Amino acid sequence: MRSRTANWFETTVRYERQTEDGQKKVNETYVVDALTFGEAEEVITKEMEPYVSGDFNVKSISPASYGEIFFSDNENDSHWYKAKLAFVVVDEKTAKEKRSNVNFLVQAASFNAAVKNIDESMGKTAIDYEIVNIADTKIMDVFEHNAPLKKEEKNDKPEFE
Repeated sequence: MRSRTANWFETTVRYERQTEDGQKKVNETYVVDALTFGEAEEVITKEMEPYVSGDFNVKSISPASYGEIFFSDNENDSHWYKAKLAFVVVDEKTAKEKRSNVNFLVQAASFNAAVKNIDESMGKTAIDYEIVNIADTKIMDVFEHNAPLKKEEKNDKPEFE
């Protein structure tokens, strides 16, 4: 398991996909790492290009509220689960417990595997947490941002792959 914190956007795209019954228009949701809405649109368009042979439209882009995404190394972990974790912090002045909820996206094969993957990732930290909720999502995949490569030119601007 590895985790990544970034600026995530949920994108919904509509395109024609080859199915057993022929060409079919589908709406699918993907998560992309981007700094702006424009960059999110650019990233999802580039990532989907090899899979699209007809019409392609980005239907919506919205900021995702994931504090972190847990990626699995297991090939069988093909689903994405949204998990809400509560972190308990004690206020030093009042000595009262304060709960802070954070959403995570977890890659797993099943609900139980999602719990296991959360525990594996969070076990590396010393933070007390409680799993408040886990729900299956319709997210098809997550696309991470490739680090810009420096191009040796006079302007020295980053070049994207």
